Amino acid sequence: MALETFTTSEALTMGVELELQLVGTLDFDLAPRAQDLLRALDKHSGAWDVKPEITSSMIEIGTSIQREHAPLVAELRDLCRQLSRAARKINVGIAGGGTHPYQHWSDRKIYPTERFRHLSELYGYLAKQFTVFGQHVHIGVPNGDDALWLLHALSRYVPHFIALSASSPFVQGVDTGFHSARLNSVFAFPMSGRAPFVLSWDAFGQYFDKMTSTGVVQSMKDFYWDIRPKPEYGTIELRVCDTPLTVDKAAHLACYLQSIARWLREERPFEPDEDDYLVYTYNRFQACRFGLDGEIVDPKTKQRVKLRDDILRTLARVAEHALDLKSLEAGDAIRALLLAGNDASWLRAAHAGGLPMPAVVEAAAKRWMMA
Repeated sequence: MALETFTTSEALTMGVELELQLVGTLDFDLAPRAQDLLRALDKHSGAWDVKPEITSSMIEIGTSIQREHAPLVAELRDLCRQLSRAARKINVGIAGGGTHPYQHWSDRKIYPTERFRHLSELYGYLAKQFTVFGQHVHIGVPNGDDALWLLHALSRYVPHFIALSASSPFVQGVDTGFHSARLNSVFAFPMSGRAPFVLSWDAFGQYFDKMTSTGVVQSMKDFYWDIRPKPEYGTIELRVCDTPLTVDKAAHLACYLQSIARWLREERPFEPDEDDYLVYTYNRFQACRFGLDGEIVDPKTKQRVKLRDDILRTLARVAEHALDLKSLEAGDAIRALLLAGNDASWLRAAHAGGLPMPAVVEAAAKRWMMA
């Protein structure tokens, strides 16, 4: 299969995708009710989209193309209200969070589509273990060359989004010690991690041809990279975020990414190169393990910096662009998050405060459903 032509897209437009947990309202374990919920949402009013995911205890929702913070928040809140209303009709809860705290992967059921069955046959038990929940953010770019430049320039900021969105401290009833344990599950797949360092769409096409000739991949969907190009949409897609516990936070993260992308495109503060990836895996681990308390290494100066401090400095650098994009409110919310802590800290605090795991999930579902 040949690599498709990169679709021309309006620069800096946004799209948000959220993978969501479906939970029972008695035990708050994952509930295999995706088909029922999709039927209940068949005639929803909205430009947003809802579809199944690989196991039947999860769904994915996607916004329409957005340009500014306020309309994105409005659409996500409308989406949340309609999903919550439909879920209540079938006695199901909906929650954010990157992992369900105590579900067991062996209990999961593969959603009955041809692609999901194929993935289950290919990856075995990993397919069911892939019942983890992420936020993906798409940023529009006008061509493939610009997409690859921005993809690699953004690699330095991947730890920001991991730490800010982290909401998966618990796996199968155990505190993992990680803020984002979800990404450990993603990393188990063979085509995960970072994209190859190429800066032209023609060169990427040559790489794609080599990969498809091996039979390892058949399409762009087979790449699970942290950031990947999406030629059919004309975007790059950031895939490292855990699903937040609220839709407002999902909008804040998307607009923070949009502001960084505009700053990088317009000011070109540096040129990305292969050496940026010398510390990439280490920085990624620091964000997953320690969240906002992590330390990262600057790939140019080789100096260690506190992740919180690096986010604060970046917010200051992009403030003018955030103003132009009408997303200062999102930047203020990110600053507040640095003081209050991420969702992983909230979940840990709820459990440490005496709530058993099912009650923690119930509280998370109430937050997402705005109950």
